[in-house]
Amino acid sequence: MEEPRRIRANSVLPARRERVSLATADGLDLVAELALPLSGEPVATMVCLHPLPTQGGMMDSHVFRKAAARLPALAQIAVLRFNTRGTTSAHGTSDGRFDEARDERYDVAAAIEYAEFAELPAVWLVGWSFGTDLALKYGNDPAVTGAILLSPALRYCTESELGAWATSGKPLVAVVPEYDDYLRPAEARRRFAVVPQAEVIDVPDGRHLWVGQADTVLDIVVAHLNPAAAPVPRTWNGEMDDIAPSIVEGP
Repeated sequence: MEEPRRIRANSVLPARRERVSLATADGLDLVAELALPLSGEPVATMVCLHPLPTQGGMMDSHVFRKAAARLPALAQIAVLRFNTRGTTSAHGTSDGRFDEARDERYDVAAAIEYAEFAELPAVWLVGWSFGTDLALKYGNDPAVTGAILLSPALRYCTESELGAWATSGKPLVAVVPEYDDYLRPAEARRRFAVVPQAEVIDVPDGRHLWVGQADTVLDIVVAHLNPAAAPVPRTWNGEMDDIAPSIVEGP
């Protein structure tokens, strides 16, 4: 029997992967990829909202790339990634131009609508930095089960938009690095107190970009989307490919 091999930063596990285009209500096409379990149906769906594109954020930012590479196989989770308007990655460039969290509302809506159309189960928005503001501003949708916020910055989200999540009752999980550049755990607990069901998870020694900490982040995501599969295995005894490590630890 083949010995299990350690899953490395650039490892890609088997999945059904499809390049798709998300059509926005204002007429743009967004570059996207859907990764599904190779066999069986997904038990939950992770819709990725990437960091600030003007600072290098994109659908291939390392935590989301690793989620797509691993979670369909390890946790039966579907992963939908896309480039918001005007954003470029190895997958291509989405139409339009960055609009400072304004017209990006149409991008979030297009991703949610695609998940509905594809009949993907238990849709969770997983935002990172800028993507957390998009989730909070535009993700409080009947089709969304809940949201996980990685390094929430709360730079674009208003108090009323945050407070609306309290009324929704939807799960809201803020994953806050100890040494975050924008919002640290104590302040995060104060800001998220307006949402009684919000869970704030402190990550000791954590940093905003999660370099070297993707495994910790993915464990938290899986613990909420498919608890039976957490923590995520660190080894794999089947087929496993590698990609060029050019985007292994980017923002």
